[in-house]
Amino acid sequence: MIKRAEWFTILNYFTIILICMVMVYPFLNVAAVSFSSYSAYVNNPLMIWPQEFNVLAYKEIMGDPQLWRSYANTVIITVGGVAISILLYILTAYPLSKKGLRGRRILMMLVIFTMLFNGGLIPNFYLIRSLGMLDTLGALVVPMLISGFNLILMKSFFESLPEELEEAARIDGASDPYILFRIIVPLSKPIIATLCLFTAVAYWNNFFNAIIYIRSDDKWPLMLYLREVIEGASALADSANTAELGSQPLTSETIKYATLILVMIPILAVYPFLQRYFVKGIMLGSVKG
Repeated sequence: MIKRAEWFTILNYFTIILICMVMVYPFLNVAAVSFSSYSAYVNNPLMIWPQEFNVLAYKEIMGDPQLWRSYANTVIITVGGVAISILLYILTAYPLSKKGLRGRRILMMLVIFTMLFNGGLIPNFYLIRSLGMLDTLGALVVPMLISGFNLILMKSFFESLPEELEEAARIDGASDPYILFRIIVPLSKPIIATLCLFTAVAYWNNFFNAIIYIRSDDKWPLMLYLREVIEGASALADSANTAELGSQPLTSETIKYATLILVMIPILAVYPFLQRYFVKGIMLGSVKG
């Protein structure tokens, strides 16, 4: 006889496997269609394994110089944005984690206020224009430098660290900057890695700011390029088919899916290296409020 606890365990495993299948299937379908021929896609659009394997869609997309310009722009935005954001989080969260900071409660209320309300689209546009950042990569970096949620996570992590470490360092004559960057920051790798992932994904996937602030196509980020490809995939497929009459025809779905795979690769490649810090950073960063 299977005990009730064992039934519960079996049900949990079944539920987890079902959820994983539901989450993994769209990715497998996108990858399979991107490497399949037009006729294979028409016969089985729900495939999870490539049929009549070919890379025509990738050749078409990777031959577009705009893709590589957009890639370069997004890498610059993401790397620069993450580096500046993490520095600002550290410099802001550390003093806010100290109970002796005057006005600490008021400052935290202001941080929480930014999580609930913002200036709105038109005021933000006028602000970016008045700062002279319209149609520059800076307009895609500066508005997203600080997130109230991420700031609270890092502050809570700093609060979870033993105060005795700082007290011992001060007895030895260490200054506050020394304590922060030589003691606190090395112990904060889990939360820093977690916020690096959060911030990088936010910068990598952001396209709305580009729609509002960017006018020149040479400054497009990758997601804005992806949006343009998805909207104009049919025309791109028609031009490719016209140029290569002897080859198998391309379909707009194949081009869309190939572009999606190229866009996802960097984030998928980075995530495994940060995964070991991810859960620890979230758990420790949410212990205290």
